[in-house]
Amino acid sequence: MTAIVHRHRQQRRRYRPRHYAERPNLLEHYSNEELYARYRFGRDDITYICNILHPHLERATLRSHALTVEEQVLIALRFYACGSFFEVIGDGLAVTKSAVGHVVHSVSSALTNLLGQFVKWPENEDDMARTKRKFFSLGGMPNTIGVIDCTHVHIQAPHAREWEYVNRKGRHSINVQLVGNADLIVTNCVVRWPGSVHDARILRSSHLFQRFQQAAPDCILLGDSGYPLLPWLMTPFATVTNDSQQRYNSVHATTRGTIERLNGVIKRRFACLNYLRVEPQKACHVICACIVLHNIAQTRRVPLGAPIDGPPPCAEVPDPLPPPPLQPDGPAGRAVRNAMVNLYFST
Repeated sequence: MTAIVHRHRQQRRRYRPRHYAERPNLLEHYSNEELYARYRFGRDDITYICNILHPHLERATLRSHALTVEEQVLIALRFYACGSFFEVIGDGLAVTKSAVGHVVHSVSSALTNLLGQFVKWPENEDDMARTKRKFFSLGGMPNTIGVIDCTHVHIQAPHAREWEYVNRKGRHSINVQLVGNADLIVTNCVVRWPGSVHDARILRSSHLFQRFQQAAPDCILLGDSGYPLLPWLMTPFATVTNDSQQRYNSVHATTRGTIERLNGVIKRRFACLNYLRVEPQKACHVICACIVLHNIAQTRRVPLGAPIDGPPPCAEVPDPLPPPPLQPDGPAGRAVRNAMVNLYFST
């Protein structure tokens, strides 16, 4: 009897090989147009992204049917492009919900580490002169190196310090500061502040502010009235008293519209930025990853196209609240703005 029981237990302990679902090769399965629609990048662009992420994502072995770098990149791009649930995205690649979540966070962290490589301030005089010429050609604003603004990325209510993330419209968000150029490329960003923090405070706490305050550059940024008027940051006139100021405001609005278009392009290209169902730290990594991918797309001239697959970008809801108070004009900034108006916008 003992032998029979022992033999039965041995049979139950017998090794049973695990069976893995066959994952399709999506780069070969889809055409280039279908790749653009589903991942916002074509075949050559996806290969380029895989190459730069290969050192960060390559697995040491193929044990347990490990995901390749290409599969990890495609999973993350699919999430960035449509912002759907992890389980829905995993169904297309025969992977589990938990695997999709792990891949999205690992790819986002890897792209965040490359932020300094792809989000760069103009490095030399030639780059700065080229940027100034492009801005001047938009509307006639001289000596402009960039436009600055903040945009809110909505997130689910976090578990810790939830009240800090409620913006003035009553939604939980991350307030993201972006500086862009005339080619709709992000040249500087700050992605870490809760939605309740004002745009001017984010600027004052940034490295860009410290850098420009310590050594006044031979260039200016353009911002809206939510920012303070500084020698290197030009805002519009709150009260117009003559035609020269009106012309300045008109040119300022035309040129500053670049940052509005940049925000719209990023959120149209990556629908996940309409609403992120993750905690704030992981949300910041996803936002940084989308900024890096946006700059890659703009540099490689990836067509934006229509959002064929995925939800459309969220339309801005009219603000029922009064606008934030205007920042006080500093005397140094007022002097620079008046000199600019007299030199370039007076008849």
